[in-house]
Amino acid sequence: MMQALALSLLTHCATWASTRGGQNKLFILIYHQVLDAPDVMRPGEADIASFSWQMQLLARHFNVLPLAEAVARLQDRSLPPRAVTITFDDGYADNLRNAVPILKQQNLSATFFIASGYLEGGRMWNDTVIEAIRNLPQPEVDLSAFGLGVMPLVSPAQRAATARTLLKCLKHLPPEQRLAHSQALAAQATPLPDDLMLTRAQLRELHAQGMEIGGHTVNHPILATLDKATATAEIAENKAYLEQLLAAPIRFFAYPNGRLGDDYLLAHRDIAKACPYQAAFSTHPGVATAASDVWQLPRFTPWDATPLRFMLRMVWLYLKGG
Repeated sequence: MMQALALSLLTHCATWASTRGGQNKLFILIYHQVLDAPDVMRPGEADIASFSWQMQLLARHFNVLPLAEAVARLQDRSLPPRAVTITFDDGYADNLRNAVPILKQQNLSATFFIASGYLEGGRMWNDTVIEAIRNLPQPEVDLSAFGLGVMPLVSPAQRAATARTLLKCLKHLPPEQRLAHSQALAAQATPLPDDLMLTRAQLRELHAQGMEIGGHTVNHPILATLDKATATAEIAENKAYLEQLLAAPIRFFAYPNGRLGDDYLLAHRDIAKACPYQAAFSTHPGVATAASDVWQLPRFTPWDATPLRFMLRMVWLYLKGG
């Protein structure tokens, strides 16, 4: 009873905060996976249980809009209070298996930004690192080549910490170096899963379920590390491939990793605009307003463990967003 009253009060607060100053605001949520169950190696990912209550909360207390409608109404300042849209990055198979049934149950939709080079059994370099560290048979791993020394693998928590440290070290290396290092590590481990990402048939099914599909480059590189020609090919070829595969326009783009300066540059915004895309999305946390750059719209990853904390964060970000 007390939780219901608190949620009702926070809903009223969110209504006020999202329209404060007469400028409606859009909350763009970003997910990657919806796991079958919590995974110590992937602590930032939602699982079926957490994603279910989050979608129930959004359906009950917020106005969840398809991305195309949300962007259009953001620009013409006609958003309803407590406006939210839902996005996913990369193209994991559990998006179709786990996320879509929950979304459909709540009459919600989402946009899925796809890195097309990993369709059909591909595995992203970071997943190779995570799964290799999970499956290495020895109690420690020598990462001196990366300046990390010997790191312990005795407990699941130690394996998770080692994977996080190594991912941070490799993240901004050139794509070919990241791939080579991850594959060398994988060679020391037992066979790794090769079904983490969507197949082409599964992506078609995702689209057939009424979900918007967006672009996310071919190989998920750090665009800021690429020359202009390579970056242009990554963005444009991804869009062309997805449009041919789905026989549908690909209208929106998300920058891999998504931090201006670290991961992409203003030049990449211009490439996305010229493709042409209708809007593009970063991973800078915050709430979008009509004053936001439509080619760098902010997004936020929800990590709170309870409905009350989730709602409190939404209210706080609505207020922080202007």
